[in-house]
Amino acid sequence: MIDDKTILITGGTGSFGKKFVSTILRKYNPKKIIIYSRDELKQYEMARVFSDRRMRYFIGDVRDKERLDSALRGVDICIHAAALKHVPIAEYNPMECIKTNVYGASNVIDAALSNAVGYILALSTDKAANPINLYGATKLCSDKLFVTANNIKGVQKSKFGVVRYGNVVGSRGSVIPFFKHLIAQGAKEIPITDDRMTRFWITLEQGVDFVLDSLERMQGGEIFIPKIPSMRIVDLAKALAPNLPIKIVGIRPGEKLHEVMIPKDDSHLALEFDGFFILRPTISFQTPIDYALTLKNETGRSVKEGFEYSSDGNDKWLGEKEILKMSENISF
Repeated sequence: MIDDKTILITGGTGSFGKKFVSTILRKYNPKKIIIYSRDELKQYEMARVFSDRRMRYFIGDVRDKERLDSALRGVDICIHAAALKHVPIAEYNPMECIKTNVYGASNVIDAALSNAVGYILALSTDKAANPINLYGATKLCSDKLFVTANNIKGVQKSKFGVVRYGNVVGSRGSVIPFFKHLIAQGAKEIPITDDRMTRFWITLEQGVDFVLDSLERMQGGEIFIPKIPSMRIVDLAKALAPNLPIKIVGIRPGEKLHEVMIPKDDSHLALEFDGFFILRPTISFQTPIDYALTLKNETGRSVKEGFEYSSDGNDKWLGEKEILKMSENISF
């Protein structure tokens, strides 16, 4: 479904956008790829790497509805990756986070409907599940907006969906580059917020592949969640710096001890498939949809009442060898 299609990626100069572009240029034959973001320097640097004739670079902010409406003309697929994501910064700048993550999501939806975009898939985060910080709360609002968009599209054939996954290995601001930087600088200890802390982990390549698969699966209104392994942050620190002591520095504002991608309160909405979960909408659509059967003919089943998909209760864990292999090509 990528071949001969025009694709726009909001926030396309980020880690996901770069890997997404690299993947689809290598595997598919898109008609055009539009990078939509507000940072001209990042666009300039990205254009030096991806100079393919099919690439387009649009300066614009998701807060600017008119610019979005112009950028989405003739677009077939929109991947909404733009967001303010830094948890502590969002806590100190709440309205700026709301403007981008909530108002921006609404603008993307409106502009996509105005231009009859066929597929609109938003990237979410585990922090949107039972959020305790502002970033998570804004992404929960965004998720709700994208799901509900399927009920306000009228005669449009647009499909809106959401992909939710955990920490991306090696993305900007993630812990592996941070630890590697400290080690390279000759740090005498590794700071960890809490020695009990666990996280879900997914590589950029896995994230991109899951998004592409979700585009083929989506009927509209789903939240797609991949089955991915967990990692103990202590194990990560010991694998990267086995000879350095660990210093417990305390949990940061808005930080969770463990991550949850399906909370118990949503277990009645969850469907389990072989390699992923789907959360069904909390609202009913005018045309009923059987989410237990994807458009790739995959069959799902309901989970048990009270089921929770959390990083500390996972049945898949990364050991030292997997951690080192996953982090070996990550720069800082």
